Amino acid sequence: MSDFAFVLLSKTLRSSTLRLAFIYVALFSAAIFGLLGYVYWSTIGYLHEQSDRDISVELGLLTKAYGAGGRDRLLELISQRLRDEYFNGWVYLLADPSFNYIAGNIESLPAALRGSLGPSTVAPPEGPAPLRVIHEALPDGHHLLLGRRIDGLDRFGENVTIGLVAAGGLFLFLAAAAGISTSRRSVARIEAINATSRTIMRSGLGERIPLRGTGDEWDGLAENLNSMLDRIEELVETNRQVSDNIAHDLRTPLTRMRGRLERACNQPLDISHYHMLINDTLSELDVILTTFSSLLRISQIEARDRMAGFRDIDLSGIVREVVELFEPAAEEAGVRLALNVCRAVSIVGDRDLLFDAISNLVDNAIKHGADGGEVSIAIRREAGGPLVVISDRGPGIPIEERRQVLRRFYRLERSRKSPGNGLGLSLVAAVANLHGARVVLADNAPGLTVEFRFPSLQQDTDPRLEFEFDVYHPRSMTDLPGKP
Repeated sequence: MSDFAFVLLSKTLRSSTLRLAFIYVALFSAAIFGLLGYVYWSTIGYLHEQSDRDISVELGLLTKAYGAGGRDRLLELISQRLRDEYFNGWVYLLADPSFNYIAGNIESLPAALRGSLGPSTVAPPEGPAPLRVIHEALPDGHHLLLGRRIDGLDRFGENVTIGLVAAGGLFLFLAAAAGISTSRRSVARIEAINATSRTIMRSGLGERIPLRGTGDEWDGLAENLNSMLDRIEELVETNRQVSDNIAHDLRTPLTRMRGRLERACNQPLDISHYHMLINDTLSELDVILTTFSSLLRISQIEARDRMAGFRDIDLSGIVREVVELFEPAAEEAGVRLALNVCRAVSIVGDRDLLFDAISNLVDNAIKHGADGGEVSIAIRREAGGPLVVISDRGPGIPIEERRQVLRRFYRLERSRKSPGNGLGLSLVAAVANLHGARVVLADNAPGLTVEFRFPSLQQDTDPRLEFEFDVYHPRSMTDLPGKP
């Protein structure tokens, strides 16, 4: 036996599943044997009662004949019964008051019955078969014994007993085999999960729990655990990337500050140069502090610390305020903001966070997607819930990078030289997650369409953020509401 098989057998014998299976086997066995025992004793009792009734009926006929014709009529009837094949297995005995034999097919009254009357079970000296008899005293002092052999009932009881024992033994064997098999299967699947967990602890998150393709609850558990491992691996990778990006993005301003301070330390400077150096250093520090503030704010939102500020708010009003805020910047950039807002759309959320998220999307559309000269902002209510759509006519985002832009510090190659820290869309994703909304990035042919899909008030919001990419066919600006 291999080491794995020995360990598996040992754990199976110690498993709680096996103990529970044996407990159930014991309970079911007790219930089944109790039921079968009740059926057995009820059947045997019924057969004995039926036999006693038959004997009582026959005794009634004999005593009636005795009453009608005396002893001679009784002897005649006994003789008829002994010649009749139907009454094979019956016993008849007529004895005088001194228990001497007069007629019948047994020679003497059993000694055990000489002092008692009524029904009883005896073993006659003439044979091994037990008798169920009734001893009756006649009015003239004679004794009448009437009965029948019940060896058939005994054989029936023996057969039933053998059948019960065999069935019980087979049931116990099959139940024990089923319990051991089920426990072994459960222990094997649990051991596979434990082995994978130990491998993951030793070598990293690359391992996954194997599936057997049975579609049972164990495969369901393995799929959920694998999904959890995928999510953990994704979070670990995201944290690693965030750490790398923080180190990369902060190294440059810190290096510049160190260079300025080193020059100020090694070279005599006039007061104006000192003021310039201090102002430049403060500007660099402000950028660093802004980055950390944004990170802390995103972390707070992802930790759902802002849900206490949820209120009934007008989403249409927030969109109008955002458009009014960015109108001067849009005019300066030569961009026309096209607003299409339906009637008041109420949702439950944090007004300040939603204002910042929509502001980030509009700001990005003006800065990076305004080559076509127009940015469209629309809000409407659909069957699935409120929807904010921001579309531009710029270069858009390549399909392979649409998932990446929602991560912290991720920036497109063409945007690396422009101001920013790559946290704007991460803030949008965090706000969407907090509100149970979905962020949908789609092609606008040309340009990009960002849809902020809120859940319906009648629906339960899913706390997990969902992103969709390329779920819509490319469409033009004329598809937006209000466009001809």
